Amino acid sequence: MGGTSEGTGSAADSIRPTTTERELRDYRAAFNAAHLAMAVVDRDGLVVAANDALAGLLGAEPDSLVERAAADLVDLAAEARTWQAYREVLRGRQARLRCTRRLKHPDGHTLWTEVTLGPVPGTRDVLLSVADISDRRDLQARLRHLQMHDPVTRLPNRALFFERLSAALESSSYAHGGTGRIGLCYLDLDGFKAVNDTLGHRVGDRLLTAVAGRLTQCADQSGYGRTGGHLVARLGGDEFALLVEDSTGTEELVDLARSVLAAVQEPFDLAGQRLSVSASIGVVERPTAGTTATCLMQAADTTLYWAKADGKARWTVFDPERNAHRMTRQALSSTLRPAVERGEFELEYQPLVDLESGTVRGVEALVRWSHPQFGTLAPNRFIGIAEEDGSIVQLGQWVLRTACRQARRWQIEHPSDSPVFVSVNVAVRQVWDSDLVGDVAEILAETGLAPQLLQLELTESAVMGSAGRPLQALQALSDMGVRIAIDDFGTGYSNLAYLSRLPVSVLKLDGSFVRGFRYEEGTHPNPADETIVEALVQLAHRLGLTVTAECVETAGQAARLRRVGCDTGQGWLYSRAVAPDRIAEMITTRPDPTP
Repeated sequence: MGGTSEGTGSAADSIRPTTTERELRDYRAAFNAAHLAMAVVDRDGLVVAANDALAGLLGAEPDSLVERAAADLVDLAAEARTWQAYREVLRGRQARLRCTRRLKHPDGHTLWTEVTLGPVPGTRDVLLSVADISDRRDLQARLRHLQMHDPVTRLPNRALFFERLSAALESSSYAHGGTGRIGLCYLDLDGFKAVNDTLGHRVGDRLLTAVAGRLTQCADQSGYGRTGGHLVARLGGDEFALLVEDSTGTEELVDLARSVLAAVQEPFDLAGQRLSVSASIGVVERPTAGTTATCLMQAADTTLYWAKADGKARWTVFDPERNAHRMTRQALSSTLRPAVERGEFELEYQPLVDLESGTVRGVEALVRWSHPQFGTLAPNRFIGIAEEDGSIVQLGQWVLRTACRQARRWQIEHPSDSPVFVSVNVAVRQVWDSDLVGDVAEILAETGLAPQLLQLELTESAVMGSAGRPLQALQALSDMGVRIAIDDFGTGYSNLAYLSRLPVSVLKLDGSFVRGFRYEEGTHPNPADETIVEALVQLAHRLGLTVTAECVETAGQAARLRRVGCDTGQGWLYSRAVAPDRIAEMITTRPDPTP
């Protein structure tokens, strides 16, 4: 029985498929029936077997794909990096490769595919699978278009603009016959907010759409779209940009700006609404080498600001020199307040000389900024900035305290000489933004300087328009004994009658009057200048005021000023602004009144 049983079992096993054969047959059946396009590829890169799905995807018969190079079927050799990775998978040095390829079907249409390669376990072959992702790519493209375009104007939006700009700056257009330059017209509609506020956002959106159409037309008609190298984008609000790749120079951008400005200024007819608007345009053009998107946009934004500041309805070209001045001004503004605390300022003093006796009657304190980067700066470089940002109050207090302390020191060190007064310039903002009267009283008490030895100078325009709080402050200072002087008198529309109602004790004649006193070789000065100065001096004296002439540079000028009765002179004839120790020497030395 045992032998018969053993013999029967052996015969049955000989005709029954082994497990391996069944699995292989099942695998082949699944391989052929799978909806995913697949092929088995040997280590030489040749197709061993391909299923119906792959044949259908490529528009071929399965048998025709056998022995074909797999790389040719799915275009794996088009990119060096992908080709190298594919070779590494075939050699078993890399486990997997996944990439996206665009394939062309024999019937002419193209499709996007995701190609994956990986090893077949237990063999030296690899499995190639190809998934059609065309629908997914189309959906992604539609979503990207929505994401990268403005819903109102349908123009590229800020994100797409910067993507395109960055790509243009990173690519080397020289290698492809380009100019290696880039240009930008950055524009803003003038008064667009008023359209939204008065006519509503619906009309405003229609206007933006109409403007977008004209900008696109300008770019196309001007030839900037000849190679697709231009981009018209809405960056937000009423701001638009026209990017010109491979520009040929500034003149090309200027021509575009002119056409855009003219196009925008043509009236718009919007559903019964006839609107007229204008635009301000900043024009920037430069080499792409060394330029970043941030730098280009900063330049464009600055230039657009200049166009608006210069009067709007115009285009302005970026000016490196003007921008350098702006950057310097910005740097000064950002460091001015800390500079006061760091002690970067110092005072120099210019003498005010009695025209009759030649003695130093007083000095004007002139502030200098010893800037660590820009060197010594005169007041005209930073006083205006200080007035704008309010730091003039802090700086003014320091100047006032330092000048009073120095005047008191001269008085103590030279007790036998008549004390000199110190004259300090005061900005109107110091009157409005601080307790000037309280500051002066505190500083005089702190330094021990007599009020009569302090003179505060204000410009003619500031004093002549004084009313309310400024006038009250001037009156309180005058009542305290402090002298009030009008600086640069005669440069504005002087209301002479107003002088009688102001607590002013000194007029400082502007240097333009004194310069007319100069004798040139073979010529004589205009006698009208002397007549005007003489009349002003007589008027001031009748009002109980003293007169100081500024910018005295020659002995002839000093003699004529003395002849018409001017009290004191100030200018290079006597001295430039100097350090305190030089003033100390002048106090003890009696100069010749007719040098």
